[in-house]
Amino acid sequence: MKILYLTTVLPSKKTTGGEIASQSFIDALQHNGHEILVLGYQRPNSIFKPKNNEIPIAPRHIETEKSRLYPMLWMSLGLLKNLPYSSAKYYSQKYINQLKIILKQDKFDIFIIDHAQIGWLAPLLNNKAKIIFIAHNVEHEIYLAQLKNSQSQISQHIYQRETNLIKDMEDNLARTATQVWTFTEYDASYFININKATKSFHLPSSLKISPHQPAIKNFDIGIIGSWTWKANKLGLNWFLEKVYPHLPTNLSIHIAGLGAQWLKGQYPNINYCGFVPSVQTFMAQAKVLAIPSISGGGVQIKTLDAIASGSPLVATPTALRGISGYPSSVIVAEKPEEFALYLVQSLTLNTIPDICAEAIAWSENRRSIFFADIIYAINHL
Repeated sequence: MKILYLTTVLPSKKTTGGEIASQSFIDALQHNGHEILVLGYQRPNSIFKPKNNEIPIAPRHIETEKSRLYPMLWMSLGLLKNLPYSSAKYYSQKYINQLKIILKQDKFDIFIIDHAQIGWLAPLLNNKAKIIFIAHNVEHEIYLAQLKNSQSQISQHIYQRETNLIKDMEDNLARTATQVWTFTEYDASYFININKATKSFHLPSSLKISPHQPAIKNFDIGIIGSWTWKANKLGLNWFLEKVYPHLPTNLSIHIAGLGAQWLKGQYPNINYCGFVPSVQTFMAQAKVLAIPSISGGGVQIKTLDAIASGSPLVATPTALRGISGYPSSVIVAEKPEEFALYLVQSLTLNTIPDICAEAIAWSENRRSIFFADIIYAINHL
């Protein structure tokens, strides 16, 4: 089939977990023989060259922290168009015009709207079109949680508005869609009340699993994430404030990912690596990985990648949301003292080859199930 995939930012560079998830669906659809055309923005000053099946709309700031004065513009646009702020970030006449040109030039069997934030595109499609809505999270619940944690009246007003408007957008999109695809059973349980054709998919790891190349372990504890995202930053702060004091000071801790430059020189045994060219290499070089997430929604791709790396993993229950039946390489810890204890204990494991093989087999099986579920869902449109 010919599929038009509408998203926020072109995902093939796989900069964030959301982009990795989007590309997983695109890869699976292409693997099954479907022709996919992807429409989305590019980050400013990106040297990334789009693939042949990707159409860049325009350069666009994606991360709010790096957007200078654009957040004020998006807030004003949101008020003018009655859009949530998270939608106004992506709203543009260029996107609308490009979509109209494509619809005039070609016909598509299926339209995929990736992310609730671009639900404003749905009215531009034929009302008889087969539309798949890929819901990365139950978006309004994320803003509702931030509303509950807000202290000032201004913040409460902003988050209340965002909660209400994004809920209306994602609910309307779910009603319009032929199918809704989610990443977790929890999210599916919400959307199935709106659209009975809601399906949950077990996202695979983004790593190319290589069981025959054991890595040399270069440091004790590895932590990786996109620290410009507030939910990730909260988890890192929790680790540093609550877990780190319970760890021996002779352990080497490497933290990778953009957005935590403030870490440099702050802790004697913490090495901030910044951006690393290969997530897989970084994870494989750690004796044990830590994912200290304490907030957020949906499945964390970095948790799936950590499992697929074969390294032992200590994670919070939040880091494992939407992931069940995980292998014995994964240890769950909620309290800071337990988290630290399990990290230290994992450094002395003498069964690494066994748990590594189990983790890799688990990841490969999850990928096979994901591809099979995509085939089933498309065939039942």
